[in-house]
Amino acid sequence: MTAEQIAAVLKRYEDGNTTPQENKSIEHWLDAVNNPDASWPVWDRPAKDQWLATVFTEIHASIHKEQLNVVKLPGRNKIVWRSIAAVAAVVFIAITLYLQSPVHSDHNSTPLISLVTRADQKTQITLADGSKVWVNAGSELKYPKVFQTGTREVYLSGEAYFDIAHDASKPFIIHTGTITTRVLGTAFNIKEDKLTHIVKVTVTRGKVSVAHGSQLLGVLTPNQQISFNGDKNSAVKEHVDAQRITAWQHDDLQFEDINFGDAVAQLQDQFHVKIVFSNDKLRNCRFSGTSLNGQDLDKILDVICAFNNATYTRKADGSILIEGAGCDK
Repeated sequence: MTAEQIAAVLKRYEDGNTTPQENKSIEHWLDAVNNPDASWPVWDRPAKDQWLATVFTEIHASIHKEQLNVVKLPGRNKIVWRSIAAVAAVVFIAITLYLQSPVHSDHNSTPLISLVTRADQKTQITLADGSKVWVNAGSELKYPKVFQTGTREVYLSGEAYFDIAHDASKPFIIHTGTITTRVLGTAFNIKEDKLTHIVKVTVTRGKVSVAHGSQLLGVLTPNQQISFNGDKNSAVKEHVDAQRITAWQHDDLQFEDINFGDAVAQLQDQFHVKIVFSNDKLRNCRFSGTSLNGQDLDKILDVICAFNNATYTRKADGSILIEGAGCDK
């Protein structure tokens, strides 16, 4: 394992993109080697993120250096590592032992393809088993070229819509940070918000189970959603309009009996732009019966603003301001 690979593992851990098994291995190493006072298990998430960010920065900066460095833990007075070389050696031992264990060797030896979409791009792919995935803008999907083990596992960062080919002998598993979504054959949407640390799983067809580590958060059927808040370690299950939530995958936008506020939220998600109202009463205006091509934001705003007796202005910072008298209800 190279220094670049070690840095990549720590970066995935820092971002919450490692598997529960990887988390256990890495945190065991942290506890055994760098925390003689056993403080790591009781640190909160911000403290862990700060510590890991420092470790990652030091390792990354030292990859091409020959001299030894000294790393200090943030907020602590004593030096715990003598060199980046020592850090790399310990990480190598811990992660190598994990990867070579009989339980995980087959899965982790399978190379993964990384599909990354730009902020202005959406992509649809078909996996080796016939499952279809629509990957939203600014997202990443990691998947094997061929599913070789008893499960079909992929890794998602961002948002994607899955239409999974049924295979009772091979459950399909999606890892999104610390959230695991497990299905046999169904269609659903997963959205990870890295800013709020909230993962939302929404089902349009079939049934899925959603777990946080070993904790089952719930089983979902069509038009049900689970929202997991990583900061609060809490989950909420509710009924939703799954078609509206998954509308981003289509070029056409459907506005059927919707209020202006919800329509704008949909546009913000699709076009990654901030849209604000000058008058909160505008949010309550309802309109219906329009289907618009979702490739031109200005044309969409022209139509829905006309429906609601409103106007819009593009601001210097790139945001959009919508103005109008609004509606009372």
